[in-house]
Amino acid sequence: MIEIYYDKDADPKVLKGKKVAIIGYGSQGHAHANNLKDSGVDVIVAELKGGDNWNKAVKAGFKTMTAGEAAKLADVMMVLLPDEYQGSIYKNEIAPNMKKGCFLGFAHGFNIHYGQIVPPADVNVFMAAPKGPGHLVRSEFTKGSGVPMLIAVHQDPSRKTEKLAMAYASACGGGRAGVIKTTFREETETDLFGEQVVLCGGLVSLIKAGFETLVEAGYSPEMAYFECLHEVKLITDLIYEGGIANMRYSVSNTAQYGDMTRGPRLIDDYVKEEMRDILTEIQDGRFAKEWILECQANKPVFNALTRMGEEHEIEQVGTKLRGMMSWLGKSKLVDKAKN
Repeated sequence: MIEIYYDKDADPKVLKGKKVAIIGYGSQGHAHANNLKDSGVDVIVAELKGGDNWNKAVKAGFKTMTAGEAAKLADVMMVLLPDEYQGSIYKNEIAPNMKKGCFLGFAHGFNIHYGQIVPPADVNVFMAAPKGPGHLVRSEFTKGSGVPMLIAVHQDPSRKTEKLAMAYASACGGGRAGVIKTTFREETETDLFGEQVVLCGGLVSLIKAGFETLVEAGYSPEMAYFECLHEVKLITDLIYEGGIANMRYSVSNTAQYGDMTRGPRLIDDYVKEEMRDILTEIQDGRFAKEWILECQANKPVFNALTRMGEEHEIEQVGTKLRGMMSWLGKSKLVDKAKN
């Protein structure tokens, strides 16, 4: 039985007097840094000097420095760099400079679980992972709410690491929504699986396939966009609010019947078997090895597929149609000038 913890279960004094370094001021980094600061934590930010994120951190009022400089000062470091950069920056900047007995944190277990980062035995290693993108972590916090978070402990020489992870999650806003204990292995493998088969890979491929099917059948791209992309948010908001049954209660009986009778024809035993294969590739390290090698080769496949995705007709149509929806620009989760 999973236990869920809240702010009342956290001891904020655990972070009192500790300097927390946020390594990387990207999507998650800006959220953690600002939420912690608003919670009264002493925060510094490490970034690539002179880069866009460095300038954003400075503009937001943070004392900003390199990762090596931050490691010398910090009692707690939260590594929020992209997975593919963490290993080299840890090896070259963090490891030679970090304090003995410090706390080293991650918001995703990839590099620890797959052995790309191996901290010394005297370092406390923990995870505090929001179950949502950084921009949502920040926006929910500013509303007085929060995003659920996972915590885990990989190394605990101080015997205080779980308490610190809980205090960190609470200061980020996770204690408002609920904090669940897990392991680095469980978080890493389930997170990669969810991203690949449902949340990103599965959903995006389903949207594009539906759009292409309608357009190829002679329907207007605009109608295809609304039906296969725009309305996804309306449906997922209902599921997010109250589960699948809540969504089915809200839509028409016709839509519900089509959902229950046609959905399983798409997501059938063949698809589930492919999902099992993808999970196996995650569990045995084949996906991690493939991604690490891709990054070492300067991401040729990644860059090509990204470019092809940006050039897809659905993006061109979407840009035009979103321009008609003035309300979308008033409360954007992602503002590239700030975060």
